[in-house]
Amino acid sequence: MTTPAALRTQAEALAAPLPALLAQAEQLAASVLPGAHGRRRAGTGDEFWQYRQATSSDGGARIDWRRSGRADVHFVRETEWQAAQSVTLWVDRSQAMGFSGDKSRQPKAARAQLLGLALSVLLLRSGERVGLLPDMPPRSGRAQLDPLALALSETDSATDYGAPPLSPLPAHSQAVFLSDFLGDPGAVQDAVGRAADRGVKGALVQVLDPAEEEFPYQGRSIFESMAGALRHETLRANDLQARYRARLAERKDMLAGLARVTGWQVLTHHTDQPAANALMWLWQELDAGRGR
Repeated sequence: MTTPAALRTQAEALAAPLPALLAQAEQLAASVLPGAHGRRRAGTGDEFWQYRQATSSDGGARIDWRRSGRADVHFVRETEWQAAQSVTLWVDRSQAMGFSGDKSRQPKAARAQLLGLALSVLLLRSGERVGLLPDMPPRSGRAQLDPLALALSETDSATDYGAPPLSPLPAHSQAVFLSDFLGDPGAVQDAVGRAADRGVKGALVQVLDPAEEEFPYQGRSIFESMAGALRHETLRANDLQARYRARLAERKDMLAGLARVTGWQVLTHHTDQPAANALMWLWQELDAGRGR
């Protein structure tokens, strides 16, 4: 039986990285959209958004006569759309995501966690609901950030490669999957296909280390999966480069094809690139996805 002291030690060790991760996520979110508080647009709601010049399709009941009285044209008062959207994240926590080809670069897992949490900061600040697969349903409010950060900091030591769970997503919602997508392609196709059948739109972010793109290895090399389940030794690693790059290109083509068929979007992001680039892309794609 675990003693209270041991349990506290374990809990403190688990919680230790959370303030740093949250701080990084907040800083990244602020660098992308300083002071942003929502993806504002006209629609059904109670809060005033803007005045716009009336058109021939606007009936007299829509005219704001007080505002129009101060100008030579008629104006319509628009309110802000307040229908909250649900966005569910899946962030690959497998051992493969712990890879980094250089000590100066953060592991793929750290980049995926940061992107997932920073996106959550932006979405929750906008009044949206954010959840995390496999078992955290979408909820709104700042209080959702701490559970998200805690879940994202965990790793899955049992598997080499990750696969999105087949948990049903809220119909007509949005989703974001962050992974290297180097595992079983069928699992990704199945998960995205099931989501699309429920009217879910989303984005796939393939997070790769530059070494996984370049395959810079020469001579005698030993390749071993992060969990140690797979191992291959060769005397001429350079002979594998062309075949490896071809297989990686096939995997990217599969993801692109899956995105085309389902109406999702796909991005390949490298860990030596600014995280802000990927975060901005995600923000824009999710905003556009509301209208698709």
